[in-house]
Amino acid sequence: MSLHRIAVVTAFAASASAALAQTASTEQGREIPAYTLPVPEDVSPEMRRLVGAPPLPWDIHPKSIPEWKELVAKVAAPAKTLLPAMREKLGVTQEQTTIAGINVFVLTPQTIAPENQNRVFLHFHGGAYVLNPGEAGTREGVLMAGFGRAKVISVDYRTSSDAPYPAALDDCVAVYRELLKTTPPQRIAVFGTSTGGALTMALVLRARQEGLPPPAAIAPGSPWSDMTKTGDTFYSHNLVDNFQVSYDGYLKDSAYLYANGRDLKDPMLSPIYGDLKGFPPAILTSGTRDLFLSLTVRTHRKLRRAGVEADLQVFEGLSHAQYTINPDAPETREAFAEIARFFDRHMDR
Repeated sequence: MSLHRIAVVTAFAASASAALAQTASTEQGREIPAYTLPVPEDVSPEMRRLVGAPPLPWDIHPKSIPEWKELVAKVAAPAKTLLPAMREKLGVTQEQTTIAGINVFVLTPQTIAPENQNRVFLHFHGGAYVLNPGEAGTREGVLMAGFGRAKVISVDYRTSSDAPYPAALDDCVAVYRELLKTTPPQRIAVFGTSTGGALTMALVLRARQEGLPPPAAIAPGSPWSDMTKTGDTFYSHNLVDNFQVSYDGYLKDSAYLYANGRDLKDPMLSPIYGDLKGFPPAILTSGTRDLFLSLTVRTHRKLRRAGVEADLQVFEGLSHAQYTINPDAPETREAFAEIARFFDRHMDR
């Protein structure tokens, strides 16, 4: 080795040792200078505008139930025109009914795939436990029905501006329990994104408590599996995610609204703190800019450590839940096609 190379290596080693010594004595974070974040080249043309858009409003702090309801109505308003058009585009019909006294939407594609004729995909919507009541909560269900070619039952659970924990979970469990009377668990799969992912996992924990069999497979997308601000991307992706944006706005407030005084680490609120042994096979979905990417990764690793078969799909450039927004984007079709294939491998026909 040349003297110059030896000097360079020695200097690098000395610098690394100094850095290690500094971090050993303190656990301070690193300061990252501001920079411009380009849209990744591999993002599809259909998704580029969404990825490059400015952040959605997030620093919102409703002070009362009427203010929460005002926010809910504002967020839900576009669904009245967007969702009928999406159903028509994907050839999905919608029927509103009740199961176990709970309002649900049955979403049926024009053609159900032969393998899905006797199956049910049960859907829990996202929205921080407070947003997307009624038809507004069916968007992801419509995409699954259309791209997965299966009947989807989307549960319109009570949201926390009307009833906090455990109302949402109670409603989801009630519908699942009723479905078991007519459909074997091996023919039921459960899915949902964000809050819907957390409810999917909490359903399995509650089913175990109540002696109910678990579903055949689950798909917790970008699950809000930990209501506390725990995880690398709550910091590294703060203000990078242009959909969820930050934990410190309405998201944090909605956690406390739903919890209603309970410890946020209660496994029924934050399922990652529960015992995941014996969970059904799971497929998790996220994006490289997702504020919940760490939650998704942590959940995937904990499932794997518990001996559960678990797949993880992560889409380039996407922020939180953006794979559920644009039906024309190939990322959206891929996400739901992957979930449908995963379900097919683990469900009885």
